[in-house]
Amino acid sequence: MLFMASSFATTSVEGKSSNKGNAKVTPGIEVLLNNKLEWVKGKRVGLITNPTGVNSNLESSIDLLYNHPDVNLTALFGPEHGIRGDQEAGEYVESYIDEKTGLPVYSLYGPTWKPTEEMLKNVDVLLFDIQDIGSNVYTYVYTLGFAMEAAAEFDKELIVLDRPNPIGGTKVEGPVRSEDAVSFMGRFLLPVRHGMTVGELATMWNHEYSMGVDLKVVKMKGWKRNMHFEDTGLPWVMTSPNIPTMETAYLYAGTELLDDTSLTTGLGTTRPFELVGAPWIDGEALAEEMNKRDIPGVNFRSAYFTPMFGKYKGELVGGVQVHMDDPSQIDLVALGLHLVDAMRDQNPEQFEMTPSYTNLIGDHGVPNMIMNDEPVELIMESWKDELDTWVTEVRNQYLLYNPYPSGAQPYKEKGSLGILPLDLTAAPGESVDLTVRGYDKDGEKLKIDPSKIEWSVSDDIGYVGNGIFHAMNAGQGKVVATYGDYTASRDVEVSATQVENIRYGIHEAYSRIVFDLNKTVNNFEIEEKVDKLLLKIPYGEIGGELNDQGGSVIINNSPVISSIDYHYQNDMFIATFNLKADTIDYATPEFSSRIVVDLKH
Repeated sequence: MLFMASSFATTSVEGKSSNKGNAKVTPGIEVLLNNKLEWVKGKRVGLITNPTGVNSNLESSIDLLYNHPDVNLTALFGPEHGIRGDQEAGEYVESYIDEKTGLPVYSLYGPTWKPTEEMLKNVDVLLFDIQDIGSNVYTYVYTLGFAMEAAAEFDKELIVLDRPNPIGGTKVEGPVRSEDAVSFMGRFLLPVRHGMTVGELATMWNHEYSMGVDLKVVKMKGWKRNMHFEDTGLPWVMTSPNIPTMETAYLYAGTELLDDTSLTTGLGTTRPFELVGAPWIDGEALAEEMNKRDIPGVNFRSAYFTPMFGKYKGELVGGVQVHMDDPSQIDLVALGLHLVDAMRDQNPEQFEMTPSYTNLIGDHGVPNMIMNDEPVELIMESWKDELDTWVTEVRNQYLLYNPYPSGAQPYKEKGSLGILPLDLTAAPGESVDLTVRGYDKDGEKLKIDPSKIEWSVSDDIGYVGNGIFHAMNAGQGKVVATYGDYTASRDVEVSATQVENIRYGIHEAYSRIVFDLNKTVNNFEIEEKVDKLLLKIPYGEIGGELNDQGGSVIINNSPVISSIDYHYQNDMFIATFNLKADTIDYATPEFSSRIVVDLKH
């Protein structure tokens, strides 16, 4: 089968190489081809997928679509780990031409995380077919989010081919991510364990963030919220190199909370996210302590292991293996926090936590509570009210599958309105063109008369005239557009752009230059000159750790750049990249609150 790499082993839950006839659940790809083919017929189709994009008989979605006489597949898009799943976590993934089909394969985890206008020039409708694992720090759902942004920006249709949440759709755990703890892995405000399918997430984001995407979800047949993956009868395909089994996928949302500390999650072993520990941990003592804590659904066995790569490569690590007795009983976030708590208590002098833990857990208060030895129960109580509110007032409005929680009703399509750009920021005195798009409850595009849009702006930060936002006073507020029965809102920040720091990292394929900002901006430009690049940020100012009179940053060990000079001139921040060649290929992947320039080697 096309793109089923040998490194991605597949195992049926029935223990057979084929699962034909055993599945209780029909995934979205099969429902599309059997019942919803009119959604793609006669259109140019782009597919975002990886090796998990298979039907119940392990046939690749790529093959199924490419070989179908009524489907015109024109482009492929790959997330982290790539189309073939052969890239390690965090590795830069290149675009290329597929030898078998001749189709372009565009990377969404390399120079850009969002499909560009050029990538979508031969695409009318984007399909998303990837198996998620139910955690808010697993990157695939954010690839979906970026695809939705591109679909809104470039006016493309987007269809989600839904798949099961393998850890079930009933439990919701962890703090709801705060707005100042957002990164690629956590771009939207979700709790650690969200209990939703990718189709439900897309539906929620389209409305809650006023994206205005022409969105359709091909629902599964037979899936129920109280199912775990083993209940579906579908074959399990490892979702990434370090999530080889259903057990790993289940535990990930809990034991991933050991990351960004001096503990290891078992990467580099045959049981990642099941084996956890550190070289300074006594495995027997840890197993005894964890079993005393009587955590429902799991027990612990002392274990010693030597990672082959990653953290503590080649070192003997003491710890435990987490064994699941009853997955339906496990509170995964509690499991992760108890493991952190017990190992910190065993050797507090050796325990460390990086600043990135805030982005991992999604809450600024939790890292301090952990380091201050607060009880796990008190930590979990700290987010309970906010989580309960999010569940009842947000999440439960967008559920597509039963059994529905008490008080919740099945989601009914109600149409949507969106305001572009999705990241709306401006400096006092700056103007930004706004675009409004929308679709009715039947998915038909609204024919919007701009003169009939009613605009309002809160908090005296500016006004909208003739579809243009005019920023006046510094502050945060909302821009609201009303068109008939539809309303959309967009958060807006009016402030000067502060460049707070300039950092760099040298990777095998590229040198990455990072400009840390006080907010997300998209109005910068890069001017190419002989042996130089000029980054210009209108209304940009020098702040943070940088010299407010301007200065230079020396770039060590890069084969392509020697230094960066920066200064402020005519209401503009200007950074000059001093290159080691006359020209260079570069990319600007999107990040929140920073500008990133990748200079290719």
